[in-house]
Amino acid sequence: MNFKQIDFVKHRKKYFLITGIMFVLGILSLSIMGLNLGVDFESGTRLDILIGQTFAEEDITAELDKLGIKGGSVTTAGADQDTAVIRFPDTLNKDELAQVRTAFQDRYGEQVDLQSSTVEPTVSRDLAQKALYAVLLASVFIIIYVTIRFEFRFAISAIIALLHDAFFVIALFSILRIEVDLPFIAAVLTIVGYSINDTIVVFDRIRENLKKAKVKRMSDLEDVVNDSVRQTIVRSINTSLTVVVAALALVLLGGESLRNFSLAILVGLIAGTYSSIFIASQIWLEWKGRAVEKQRFDAANNEV
Repeated sequence: MNFKQIDFVKHRKKYFLITGIMFVLGILSLSIMGLNLGVDFESGTRLDILIGQTFAEEDITAELDKLGIKGGSVTTAGADQDTAVIRFPDTLNKDELAQVRTAFQDRYGEQVDLQSSTVEPTVSRDLAQKALYAVLLASVFIIIYVTIRFEFRFAISAIIALLHDAFFVIALFSILRIEVDLPFIAAVLTIVGYSINDTIVVFDRIRENLKKAKVKRMSDLEDVVNDSVRQTIVRSINTSLTVVVAALALVLLGGESLRNFSLAILVGLIAGTYSSIFIASQIWLEWKGRAVEKQRFDAANNEV
């Protein structure tokens, strides 16, 4: 594809509109349905029971009822739909876990394997707070770094792009009701790293081109941003594509425990590539362009 013929800044208001629509849909989903939080952030117990054959969720519930263990929500997982994922709002003790293992092995055979994860209420709250602090701390240091290396407008534009990427992944997980756990937070932080890398590459080229350009009006800035995006877009796409291929392979072929993490990485990388080209640089252009036009207007008034 010949990117030299594409005007990337001409349709920036359409990019903002698309982002605005996605933001509204995400807000509606989070407001109405919220996030499907795993036991990492909600206290309770999660059981992953590898049965090794297809089963009916009603049979799983009935088996738990026989043991007097109630309140568990059952979903089917695994590439062969042979794994039962059961979440309990309350924690199960060792004796109850042993009873569950024995009961399912008696019914489905000795191949049944059970993995459990339990989180106490105080631990879940602490994990949620630390995850939030990690994202906020990363954002603060990014603002400081980009401000020192470039300027404040670049920093704020980069953070808005990062929030776009993170929010897009969070909203998608909310809409699709995919479970959010600690690996998901790791995926979001990884996305932040890749996205800021792409954005800084574009900003660095804008800064270099600004030194050679004579910027007197908005159209001059548009030419600078267009040239900068054209010079870096192939590099951005190729860099992201290599990681996208790896993430896609993990989504399709990886284990159940890696699938959500890989999916978050995959979606976030696509959103990050989009935002570095169509969001971050365009926000900076609008902001900087208004300052240039104001200076030109003030200079014209002073001459009069």
